[in-house]
Amino acid sequence: VAIKKISLQETSKELTLNEVEVMRTNRNSNIVNYLDSYIVEEELWLVMEYVDGGTLYDVISEICMSEGQMAAVSRE
Repeated sequence: VAIKKISLQETSKELTLNEVEVMRTNRNSNIVNYLDSYIVEEELWLVMEYVDGGTLYDVISEICMSEGQMAAVSRE
């Protein structure tokens, strides 16, 4: 698993709850799926499936993709 830690002091609680609700209700084999969440001190810990290879941001900022590849990633 991977754990995403979100500071409850630095983020909008409404946006955070919305993110959890969207992840909890939408499951798909093409995305990293939400498993559970916990409040630890002043942080919300989101437990999600682990995907090797880094974040999507790392991929799109480090790898040059053709327009067709970008379309395929966006479609999926």
